[in-house]
Amino acid sequence: MRGGGTPGGSLHGPADGSAYICVDELPDGVVAADHEGIVLIVNRAAERLTGVSREAAVGRHITEALPFRDLEGRDWWKWLDPHGGLRTRSRQPERPLTLPGRQEVLVAARFVRAPERGGPVTRVVITIRDASARARVERSRADLVSTVAHELRSPLTSVKGFTATLLAKWERFTDAQKLVMLETVNADADRVTRLITELLDVSRIESGRLQVHRQIVDVPARARRIIAGRVAAGEPEDRFRLEVHGELPETWLDQDKIDQILSNLVENGVRHGRGTVSVVVEPVEWGIAVSVRDQGEGVAPELVTRVFRQFWRGNGRRRGGTGLGLFIVKGLVEAHGGTITVQRAPGGGAEFRFTLPTGAPEFA
Repeated sequence: MRGGGTPGGSLHGPADGSAYICVDELPDGVVAADHEGIVLIVNRAAERLTGVSREAAVGRHITEALPFRDLEGRDWWKWLDPHGGLRTRSRQPERPLTLPGRQEVLVAARFVRAPERGGPVTRVVITIRDASARARVERSRADLVSTVAHELRSPLTSVKGFTATLLAKWERFTDAQKLVMLETVNADADRVTRLITELLDVSRIESGRLQVHRQIVDVPARARRIIAGRVAAGEPEDRFRLEVHGELPETWLDQDKIDQILSNLVENGVRHGRGTVSVVVEPVEWGIAVSVRDQGEGVAPELVTRVFRQFWRGNGRRRGGTGLGLFIVKGLVEAHGGTITVQRAPGGGAEFRFTLPTGAPEFA
């Protein structure tokens, strides 16, 4: 019988073992034990995560085959006590456990009762997950907290310093000096607002709650507006170039999000690139393509897969920003049903190219 189990395959279906094939295809480890704790099933993922083969485990008591211990060294099965407690118990939540000489795993248990409500436990189904995934999430959260704290500290220190100074010594400053201080406070408040907006965008992208409100959008006009804003902020006009090729189709997009995509990509070109930052808009078979190119060093091939991850800051050099911009850009493009890639620009440097479908009025 494939994968071990009770004679005739009565636990999970036909005797040909087909049910065990399905269990083996599950990404998480699965172990099933009977009411006495004798192991009935061990799938492939459980073998990999525990280092114990099904041949060595099936037919043995779980405390011998898989002697799980909590982080304080206590016997997990004894703590689980399937036959103790209220008969309404149906599960035990996931918790970190270890096996001798193995790395930490996350283990949860479900009790199968007959009858289902209030009956004695007939089987215990145990699920096992790799704890490294949780560790990665925790590291990501720690990085996020560290990044937010760092990015907030500077503008808030500035705001606090200038406001405290103005309140304490208002009469000592000229109107020109006051204006400079208030302009600095205003700029730092805008910086904090941008950071909070980025964090909200990341949350919406990761939770799948990002909404797209479609309307007809003139993408070249939006790019022209973004460039004009950079020039008004002090960038030289000849630093930017806008090219529109061919006849563009009517596009139904979220204007605010398109502005955000273009703004982030142009900002990235200015910050990490050199020379002219070009925005090229052209039609493609099913929509439009927008390429933002710079004339800097470009992105090394080994870094291409990392570019759109959270906290990426080109070539490991911190040049300001949270490192969330390109992650957000990718999420916004994909929310429109589009795709984005990075490659070497025709004249050197980096080229971020995203394509968007035209959309349709009925989706607006």
